[in-house]
Amino acid sequence: MKDEETLRVISEVGRLSEPQSVNDFILHPSSLILFSMRWTIFAIGKPKLDFARLGIDEYAARMKPFAQIRLEYLKVGDREDESRSLLERSKSMFRVVLDERGDHVTSRELAKKIETWEQHGPRDFAVIIGGADGHTDELRKAAGWTWSLSKLTLQHELALVVTLEQLYRAYSIKAGLPYHRD
Repeated sequence: MKDEETLRVISEVGRLSEPQSVNDFILHPSSLILFSMRWTIFAIGKPKLDFARLGIDEYAARMKPFAQIRLEYLKVGDREDESRSLLERSKSMFRVVLDERGDHVTSRELAKKIETWEQHGPRDFAVIIGGADGHTDELRKAAGWTWSLSKLTLQHELALVVTLEQLYRAYSIKAGLPYHRD
């Protein structure tokens, strides 16, 4: 069979599609992984804003070809109770704690970090988005990596959408898809 007949690629929206020719998409070798990474994204409280729910659904669906995504919404409480619950539920995972004091990275740097983790690191990740009062020092200290999406403080539903979009963007960079433009 010709390559044109057998090649199936991941399209920009995360669905499989038939290309018109071999040159339509060439997947970057780093996008081919043997074991899928598992991302559990923990957030305090279920999203209530319509735009946030739509964004979450959109980018979670786009991530399916690249990695397993699970969203867990925890009960709103005081900061200490929220942190205890987040620590307990993420105890066997590599914790990525979102915090404005964390590391600032470009989308390409995030893609490189994910590539390094795929090759040499853990498979189970917990991305932890705090509630309205943020994280305790105990939770921050338990982080494998502290990531800042912005120097601004983001509302937690917006932070969830941005996190999913940036994970999708990083995987699309690794796959050589045209979603990201420099």
